Order: sequence, then structure tokens, then C-alpha cells
Amino acid sequence: MTFPDPVPAHWPPEVDRPGTLDWERGAVGWLLDLLPGEYRAYDVLRRHPVVLARFAAGQVEASLQAARRGWQDLRRDLGGELPPEVVEAAMAAYEREGIRLGELVRAVSAVQAALRGQRWIPGSGRWAPAAGPAHRS
Repeated sequence: MTFPDPVPAHWPPEVDRPGTLDWERGAVGWLLDLLPGEYRAYDVLRRHPVVLARFAAGQVEASLQAARRGWQDLRRDLGGELPPEVVEAAMAAYEREGIRLGELVRAVSAVQAALRGQRWIPGSGRWAPAAGPAHRS
């Protein structure tokens, strides 16, 4: 019988915890869902979940940066063309998306650490380095 490993509070609920049966398969599916559909054509991403996690991390981080830029530039770019209530609604949407994407960045980072063989240390707020060689796929 295996017991699931501890995970941080920002672990994605869609992914089973490390130490459970097929958790990596679930992690791969979740990570692929974060990427544009065309990425599913790259076998290397399915065969090497750590590489997939890196791709997903880059995608989510870029989306967060785009949302931040959009929020910063919206009033300047469209403030003179749209009614104030539309600009405010768009600003609120950017804010909500920024919060969601920030949480997603943390979740992807947690899955990436687990895929690298690191273990969450409860109460410490950090991951323990992976035991053994650092050449996980």
C-alpha cells in the first residue's frame, strides 16, 4: 500500500498527489490542457513530463505577463474609445485573470517540482531536493 506524499496548499486539485497510482499520468493530462492544442503533437512532451512541465510553466508565465501588460496599457490604449464602464469592466477582468494566472503559476511550479522528484516538506514552505541523480525525464 502506498501513501500519497504531502503537497502544498497550491497543489492543483485536478492532479492526484505524488505517491498515488498514475499520478504522473494525471499530471501530464493537466499540463497538456494548459498548453495550446498543437503541443499535443510533440511526443517528447508526453514521454518526458519534466519537459512538458517546463513548457507549461513558460506558457502560464507568459500569459500572466500578458495580462499584467494589458492591465497597465488598457486605459491608455482604449480609454478614449470606450465608455468608462467598459474600461472598468475590462480592468476588473484583467485583475481576476491576473489572480487566476498567478495561482496557476504556483500550481504548475508545484507539479514541476514533484515531477523532478522533489518532496514537499510540510510546515516549511519549501521542497526538498530530489534524492539520487537529477536526470529525471
